[in-house]
Amino acid sequence: MRIYFRLLPFKQTTMGIINLFSQSGTPSTLLFLSLVGISGILLGKIKVFNIKLGIAGVLFTGLLIGHLGARSNAETLHFVKEFGLILFVYSIGLDVGPRFLSSLKSNGLKLNLLAVGIVVLGFLCAIGLKLAFDIPTPVITGIMCGAVTNTPGLGAAQQVIQEQLSNPQLTELAGMAYAVAYPFGIIGIILTMLIIRGFFKIKVQKEAEDFSNKVSGVSGKLEAVNLKVSNQALEGKTIAFLRETLSGEFVLSRIFRNNEFIIPEEDDTIQTEDVLYGVSTKQSFNILELKVGKLEKTGDLNITGRLGMRHVVFTNKKLAGKTIKEIGISRRFPVNITRIFRFGSEIMPSENDSVEFGDTIRIVGKRKALDEVAKLLGNSMKELSHPNIIPILIGIFAGVLLGSIPFAIPGLPAPAKLGLAGGPLLIALFLGHKGRIGKLDFYMTPGANLFIRELGIILFLACVGLGAGKHFVETIINGGYMWMAYGVAITAIPILIIGFTARFLKFNYLSICGLLAGSMTDPPALEFANSQAPVQAQSTAYATVYPLVMFLRILLAQALVLIFL
Repeated sequence: MRIYFRLLPFKQTTMGIINLFSQSGTPSTLLFLSLVGISGILLGKIKVFNIKLGIAGVLFTGLLIGHLGARSNAETLHFVKEFGLILFVYSIGLDVGPRFLSSLKSNGLKLNLLAVGIVVLGFLCAIGLKLAFDIPTPVITGIMCGAVTNTPGLGAAQQVIQEQLSNPQLTELAGMAYAVAYPFGIIGIILTMLIIRGFFKIKVQKEAEDFSNKVSGVSGKLEAVNLKVSNQALEGKTIAFLRETLSGEFVLSRIFRNNEFIIPEEDDTIQTEDVLYGVSTKQSFNILELKVGKLEKTGDLNITGRLGMRHVVFTNKKLAGKTIKEIGISRRFPVNITRIFRFGSEIMPSENDSVEFGDTIRIVGKRKALDEVAKLLGNSMKELSHPNIIPILIGIFAGVLLGSIPFAIPGLPAPAKLGLAGGPLLIALFLGHKGRIGKLDFYMTPGANLFIRELGIILFLACVGLGAGKHFVETIINGGYMWMAYGVAITAIPILIIGFTARFLKFNYLSICGLLAGSMTDPPALEFANSQAPVQAQSTAYATVYPLVMFLRILLAQALVLIFL
């Protein structure tokens, strides 16, 4: 039997395509979302005065296309918006989770206190404006979220508005107010960075050098060193004893003895005049010289001859989560693990440290044994790139459940919820910190994490833009310009106060830039901050304050709605 396909007449085909763009069904909604995403990403790449909109370009093209008459299905738009929000916050939580608790050490606690100050001041500004000018609750909530460029907060607030007031028009009104206040939310942060820089006559290069010196000297950046054994008490002691004695202070890579390098086994003994090669941190240098002997920095030293070095990706799921001691590489092979790279952090390994799926491990040992160790650890890019879907879905499932649990806050007339933004974020932070629960590991490759994050925020902003674009211009003409003024106040007052306070407290300028961008959860501002100097100060401060700020922004956006019900 033959099946014949016949093309429809050109006119009929053309009318079908035109109808697709003029109707408000699911296919047309998806077409417009794709169009907004494509055009918004392209707009975000345009640089003006060294500033790019970045992903925020999607919001503005959504407003434009919505204003030009794009018709979309409200239910489809709502679902895509909420799902995009979940993807965005969940990927952020997984990414920041492993570093969250450690980031609270040193300046982390101070940075978070300053960030909380920015959040609370902005919230108080919003309440003050609401009371002074009798601004409708959905409007001031949207203005506050837009002024601080916090998209998940808007999503959480819109969810409360829909549940408590059951009026889609009020939800759209909050989205319009958000869109009106958003532009200065981005520009205001960047202007504040420039104002602080000019007022204090800051030299960015010097700030970058100060940060680099502080990182290498205080926070424990790993350095290659060698120790010449002169402590007689170590003579005849085993390598196992040495590892235990210097755990957390020095990781042994190899020994230089009798004019050659050797990879010692656990039962081998130490001899006076041995030179121990490995890694340590500057803060341990003095104690190592007391325990072992003279210390020198090794620098970049090529490993040649019978010995070699290799970076191996840990993809053996059967061994994932086990400690280095349990895996027993140094006992089974003439090979040592000298460093572990995990989520952008460099770890000096001890016997009790666990190795997780996706870690990159530096091994040093006899060349013939390196292949066997690499095979044992996995080193399979295929395994690494294979999507780990079930744990992700479990995490989202748990996050949605947690976000749906109501809890009472004294003074509020109705219970609050973490919502579809706060619930997944908290679960993701927990899972990112734990890394695994039982046999389930929650590792996500950086590429996959970035893809999910970008897709989520693009979908969310496109939906907000399309939904608010219909009445955007009309709103501006009919008094919406005052919304901009309110947004300027909510943006500028908190970050100027806290920014100047942080500098008076002797905080590094680049860390302040990261603090300001993180406290406003603003990637374009972080991108501008990073362009000032090629160091990690900005990103570190941003990641340090981001989780707590995101949680508070989501909670306070809901609180603002509930207070004035």
